[in-house]
Amino acid sequence: MRPLHTPSRSAARPRPRPRGLRRAAVAALAATALAGSLTPAAAGTGPGEPPRDRSLQRQLRELVEAPGGPPGAVAVLRRDGRQEVYRAGVAEIGRREAPGLDDHMRIASVAKAFSGAVALSLVDDHRLGLDDTIGRRLPRLPRDWHAVTLRQLLNHTSGLPDYTEDPEFLEILTADPRHRFDSRRLLDYVADEDLRFAPGSRYQYSNSDNIAVALMAEQATGRRYEELLKERVYRPLGLRSTSLPQGYRLPEPFMHGYAVDPPAPPEDVSEALGASGVWASGGIVSTPRELSAFIRGYAGPELLSPPTRRQQQRFVRGGASEPAGPGANAAGLGIFRYTTRCGAVLGHTGNFPGYTQFAAATPDGKRSVTVSVTSQVPLDPQLLDRLRTTEENFVCRLLGDR
Repeated sequence: MRPLHTPSRSAARPRPRPRGLRRAAVAALAATALAGSLTPAAAGTGPGEPPRDRSLQRQLRELVEAPGGPPGAVAVLRRDGRQEVYRAGVAEIGRREAPGLDDHMRIASVAKAFSGAVALSLVDDHRLGLDDTIGRRLPRLPRDWHAVTLRQLLNHTSGLPDYTEDPEFLEILTADPRHRFDSRRLLDYVADEDLRFAPGSRYQYSNSDNIAVALMAEQATGRRYEELLKERVYRPLGLRSTSLPQGYRLPEPFMHGYAVDPPAPPEDVSEALGASGVWASGGIVSTPRELSAFIRGYAGPELLSPPTRRQQQRFVRGGASEPAGPGANAAGLGIFRYTTRCGAVLGHTGNFPGYTQFAAATPDGKRSVTVSVTSQVPLDPQLLDRLRTTEENFVCRLLGDR
């Protein structure tokens, strides 16, 4: 369902079709080792929102100004009811506005935490069990996959082949990045493939896992995944600007995401790809304000019971999110633990053409940090290292008086 549009700073101008749609599509979903660089247009903070920590503001500005840096960045710290907002660069090249708290953006693989929230809420209600298997819930899927459990899907130890690496899927996406996929049939692209390894034997991040999680949730309830998101995540947390679209349009206003093909100038790829090809694995659109609220609810006690949270926080050491978050990473059920030099937080990361995301909170749900930038930073390993350092320093600010 396409979200409603509201007036925006860019509403009056036509949206040109990006030149690099095919390149963006492959970069998004093939996990290629392409290197990209972006040149920021400007840096600054929002009016009336002076940063609380000049060092963090400087680091965010330096990230934007770095070679290949994103044109825009916004970080939100929430500590015991008090909010700090840090901004650098612009929400759209050619305009002066900094990224806003209510600007829409693609949250990429942080959407996997949303599917974790839906599934674990159903575990709380005894509609699903963590030991429920694909064979029980989704028997049409390959027999070789039938022993895989919901738990293994949620912590990426399932062994499912990743449909986003399938040549046929990539051929379709490359030919038409806005192709409307049947989201509920995405696993068909790898249905002729065996498991990569015995379920539960090791960790391997796979976009297929969360497609299967959403399908299990639908089978258990007889309701569409989009409806389950509204009922079990959006409404309890008061998220009114968060959605899971099928098309390529973003609701207004939005932070424009960029890619570059040197020596060409930065290219707007905000609407280069449709969301149907990533669905429960990466298609959610939200805002910095609501991403902050979500991660406090999911990492904290608001959405899940204590017994289910204990299961959620049984971590697989060395299980890194994609891209890796700050510090040492460990994989839980639809959530990761990031152990930094200043302490540990729980959350998720994500990247998509034009966007890179980090969202984390303390286990009590009282403190959170999100860092959102408007380029696909992991395409540049050096820039990703700089971003991870910046994220860790924000975590230290978050935990600084503990």
